[in-house]
Amino acid sequence: MSATRTLTLADVALPRAGALHQALLIVGASLLTAVAARIAVPLPWSPVPLTGQTFAVLLTGAVLGARRGLAAQLLYLAQGAAGLPVFAGGLSGVAAFAGPSAGYLLAFPLGAAVTGFLAERSWDRRFGTMFVAMLLGGGVILASGIALLVRFVPGQALLAQGLLPFVPGELVKSALAALAFPVAWRWLDRGGSG
Repeated sequence: MSATRTLTLADVALPRAGALHQALLIVGASLLTAVAARIAVPLPWSPVPLTGQTFAVLLTGAVLGARRGLAAQLLYLAQGAAGLPVFAGGLSGVAAFAGPSAGYLLAFPLGAAVTGFLAERSWDRRFGTMFVAMLLGGGVILASGIALLVRFVPGQALLAQGLLPFVPGELVKSALAALAFPVAWRWLDRGGSG
């Protein structure tokens, strides 16, 4: 694992991407997160639904890198704050940042940045390191979510309502990314990008 920044999948796939292409990647990643928010399963025992958002957030970081991943998720949050129905269940507005999902949402930029930072250090090239990178990015989101969920859920129920329902999904999403990224890198290394 390299300690210096390496190229991300987006850098290799679009080697001559200018400012416009970079902006489009960021906008596209924010929209991907909005689409993934539509995959929402309410949990009767938790005020926070299961969604596809975290997968999109972490993939954004891994594909684009730390800075662009962070920018994409900040844009996503700004879209929701501005009133676009991009949050789970079609929610929007600043009130979403005061609800039970606030801690999870607010951690999206940092989760993407952590995963992107690790991808920029070649953690996305092998199954084991990519799995850990996804878990670390997801862990940032879950930790922040639980930290703010305490306002809505009594302490003794916090783990059962704010963490445990999401662990199996995090493991599956991490495994899927850990399988896909090394394959994508092998394909690109063989000249699949051009």
